Amino acid sequence: MARRRKTSLFDDLFTLATLLPWWVSLLVAFVSWYLLHGYATSPIPPVDPHRPDMTGAMFRGLAMAFQYFVPFIFALGAVGSIAGRAKRKKLFKDVAEATQPAKTLDGISWREFELLVGEAFRRKGFSVTERGGNGPDGGVDLELRLGTDKYLVQCKQWKALKVGVTVVREFFGVMAAEGAAGGFIVISGTYTEEAKAFAQGRNIQLIDGALLKHWIANRPGASQTSTGSPQYVKPKPQPTIPLCPVCSASMVVRTAKRGLKLGSQFWGCSQYPTCKGIRQLEKLPV
Repeated sequence: MARRRKTSLFDDLFTLATLLPWWVSLLVAFVSWYLLHGYATSPIPPVDPHRPDMTGAMFRGLAMAFQYFVPFIFALGAVGSIAGRAKRKKLFKDVAEATQPAKTLDGISWREFELLVGEAFRRKGFSVTERGGNGPDGGVDLELRLGTDKYLVQCKQWKALKVGVTVVREFFGVMAAEGAAGGFIVISGTYTEEAKAFAQGRNIQLIDGALLKHWIANRPGASQTSTGSPQYVKPKPQPTIPLCPVCSASMVVRTAKRGLKLGSQFWGCSQYPTCKGIRQLEKLPV
């Protein structure tokens, strides 16, 4: 979960820029400079001495001040975005290989834990937006996208206590309020039996420390060893039956029996109810 602290305008804009893809930050930098510079250097309209345009003068002054400030922040944020991506990849590799005691799943900080979980979901094909970090997150640390479906993720690096039903119940309320298709609670420890029972049938996937370690250990290329020069390997064709985005098991076609999508078909994990991973039927390769 994110900690609260006071931030400046520079901090807020820079954080936003680093969370965006680097090319988006550069695009924002150019567009903001073009618009602000154009307005700040545009001809000043005639001024009525009896009714001066104070509002126009104020906006022109702001444009003059921010025409370099905002582009600089977003250009700097693009660099930060690239560095952040490299940092997440290195963190994932360090934890997967356990090269240092401080880089085990239980040894990293709460912030690194959120970054690690986000990287794990990226490698499963999700688009990830980090909502935790420096500000209040309303019980949500990551927002995932898979096609048009939105999923929410809450991360808890609790090493000593089991996560109870209260946490799961509150998270379910946040999911309902935001209209999410599903959610994940990812922890480094374990859950109580009451928490597991509440998650049943509510499309909340409880990821404990053991399953998260399994995700990380089974990263692409983890079992491959480098012996000699690399050889070309013909890619395998996409299977007709997709794999679950959560546990990688095969999926089956199911029909919704409740909710807003009553009667519609979707891909559901064959390991249900142990795993509640889903995919939309019409968006999969055939």
